[in-house]
Amino acid sequence: MSDNNNEQAVREDAAQAGVNQYREQRIKHLEALAELGYSPFGRAFERTARLSDLREPFEEGREVTAAGRLTSIRSMGKSVFADLNDGSAKMQLYVGKKNLGDDPFKAFGLLDIGDHVGVKGTLFVTRTGEKTIQVAEWTLLSKAVLQPPEKFHGLQDTEERYRKRYLDLVANQDVRERFNKRIAIARETRRYLESLGFQEVETPMMQPQAGGAAAKPFITHYNALDRDMFMRIAPELYLKRLLVGGFDKVFELNRDFRNEGLDRSHNPEFTVLEVYEAYGDVNSMVRIIEGLIPHLCETVLGTMKVEYGEAKEVLDFTPPYRKVRYADLVKERMGADWFDIPAAEAAKRAEEAGCAVNPAWNHLMITHEVYDKLIEKTLRQPTFVMRVPHEFVPLAKTCVDDPTAADVFEFVVAGKELCPGYTEQNDPFEQRKAFEVQAGEDLAKIDEDFICALEHGMPPAGGLGIGFDRLVMMLTGTEIIRDVILFPQLRN
Repeated sequence: MSDNNNEQAVREDAAQAGVNQYREQRIKHLEALAELGYSPFGRAFERTARLSDLREPFEEGREVTAAGRLTSIRSMGKSVFADLNDGSAKMQLYVGKKNLGDDPFKAFGLLDIGDHVGVKGTLFVTRTGEKTIQVAEWTLLSKAVLQPPEKFHGLQDTEERYRKRYLDLVANQDVRERFNKRIAIARETRRYLESLGFQEVETPMMQPQAGGAAAKPFITHYNALDRDMFMRIAPELYLKRLLVGGFDKVFELNRDFRNEGLDRSHNPEFTVLEVYEAYGDVNSMVRIIEGLIPHLCETVLGTMKVEYGEAKEVLDFTPPYRKVRYADLVKERMGADWFDIPAAEAAKRAEEAGCAVNPAWNHLMITHEVYDKLIEKTLRQPTFVMRVPHEFVPLAKTCVDDPTAADVFEFVVAGKELCPGYTEQNDPFEQRKAFEVQAGEDLAKIDEDFICALEHGMPPAGGLGIGFDRLVMMLTGTEIIRDVILFPQLRN
């Protein structure tokens, strides 16, 4: 074993010894409290209100009951000041021996940081202006046997923060605030879409065929039917069935699963918002994006500008957003004659620009590699990239004036695709052709039931799909997807 490994092992052993020492001390406190008649793990405790509601509006002299976790304890002989936090806010407690009584005051001295308590008392303001509850009675609700992280001054170890998110939420207020924003973004997303007449629906997460996107699915087995099933990679084909069935405006905000990457911007279980509007098209989807995101900025953030990432790059979500054609972006980067040159020349130019090119690629694949590696990352402010090559979006209609281009957009922010939006394909014959190209020799992958639904008549429609986790990342300024998922998937 190397010296570094030895040092690491010594540090880990020392840390574990410290954990054990604190745990033993807390168990002694637990036993002492039990001897004094305090149950270490209590039952329901009725509160007057959450601490945030007691703080605003604050009514000095009001008798209240409150509960929460002790995050600091400051003993001063015959009195104790402590901080109580119930998740909504923090409130100072004043515990005096004179008004509490000898035995309850002695028992309070056996409490540790991290314990949950309920208190009854009166609101007052200290001479330093601190809003405080003067405690007349207290109840032990739950004893914390393990020491909290760094006495609630912050959990710094990144790996431990993700693996023990419950400690991260307790120790790091900024983390809790980020997830409060995520909750608010989801709530306001629903509110905005419902204000436009959209209805929220739920479609199967376990499907007989994985469709609606090109991705590797998770496979499970349905014992009752003795057949393999797939965790959905997208809800699109089921939502379109609802358009056939007469729902004209639908959305779903829910989970998808893809058995693929695990990195800074990908989690195998993730949340997606998909929206479909009968009689709409790609332009109606543009209007939804340019309405929804400003709404979220106004109602959740209170600003249209977000500082994103470690560099604090300012993203401005004030609409309207830039609209530019895919082909024009490629020409700007690779030359006006790009689409007129042969694949061999395109490959040479791409390699000179810094792309790795597979010799088997055709012009289309080389072009998309250029876009993917050289262009997309340069699109920092909100941008609609319009008219993407049709081969990449088999579920969309082609442009009226150009059958090689799909009537779609890719909405890109900070160099990352946040959302595609389509004029949806409702022609069952064209959809079958596109599925056949996508399936290659494996025609069993074609969803015949979906084709059957289209043959019953799907109205013209627009649709979009937002990576909700990425949206939250953008709006909360983080570049790491694990920072916006409460319990992300992690390597062993």
